[in-house]
Amino acid sequence: MADPAARHARVGAEVEASVLEVLRSGRYVGGPKVAELERRVAALFGWGFGASTNSGTDALVYALLSLGVGHGDEVIVPAVTFFATAGAVARVGASPIVADVLPDQPILDDSRLPIGPRTCAIIAVHLYGAACPVRTTFPVVDDLAQCAGAAPAPRNGTVGAVSFYPTKTLGAAGDAGMVLTDSSEMQLALHRLTHHGMPAPNVHERVGGIIGANSRTDAIQAAILLAHLDDLPARMVARRATAAAYDRELPEWVSRLPREAAHAVHQYVVRVPNREALRAHLLERGVETAVYYPIPLSRQAALAEFTHAPTPNADRFCAQSLALPVHECLSEADVAQVIDGFRTFHV
Repeated sequence: MADPAARHARVGAEVEASVLEVLRSGRYVGGPKVAELERRVAALFGWGFGASTNSGTDALVYALLSLGVGHGDEVIVPAVTFFATAGAVARVGASPIVADVLPDQPILDDSRLPIGPRTCAIIAVHLYGAACPVRTTFPVVDDLAQCAGAAPAPRNGTVGAVSFYPTKTLGAAGDAGMVLTDSSEMQLALHRLTHHGMPAPNVHERVGGIIGANSRTDAIQAAILLAHLDDLPARMVARRATAAAYDRELPEWVSRLPREAAHAVHQYVVRVPNREALRAHLLERGVETAVYYPIPLSRQAALAEFTHAPTPNADRFCAQSLALPVHECLSEADVAQVIDGFRTFHV
């Protein structure tokens, strides 16, 4: 499903030279590499400014804080997403309200949002690389963790959040993230929030009433990501070619998800019958698969105290979905092996 070592080999010389430059500079926290990463990632996703954080989860937390979300508020989140989407809402003291997804694809159904008197924001998760359009008058956080390489990148709201976890299409060699904004004032506030609220050395102030903390992308991770950024266009070509091969060659009983031309192909996910039997069959033939995500947020024990809308579409999707290898390091033989595994399975 992923091969970080093979990905590193694609840009190994550039990454290692850039990291060595940082090590020799002595600038390990902040500095020019981090500033350049913030500029380039903001431009990649079509925003004005970026504020780096130590993870994609913290990027969501600080995106919510930048909108003033806090205790007593409710934030609508989709039922099909990684737990961090809802966890970030709870971390700022608000209540995540889980909503159902569309019948034919696992993105938020904005025609049936469970809006209540305490609703203050919505998180639009652009899942697997597909855009999640949300028409609303409420502030929207765009969760762009799986959209690096989309052209153009999807956007609904006033703030975005990105993860650079190693398995992402644009991934670091550890955790890192970024908040995206069009406001230079918000970028400055976010920098202060993630640097202990310091406007100057040894001076600590609240930012919008919030005490700052430590959440920074270090210079070595920034150097690694800058080298990987240069490889991103080639990665998208390879991923889209693999997805096109699956579109053509997988059997008719495999249900493909809708995919627009701008899809970032972070994952290639299908709906299948007899999923566990199929996974076992594929594994016997050397094909690894994954399920993103087997349990919808509406059924997660950690969120049981919160109110959720009914999520029948999400329940069905989570019971049928299967992700196939689609990363840029696959060979033609690898792709053929996946397809052959499907063709030899008896439904």
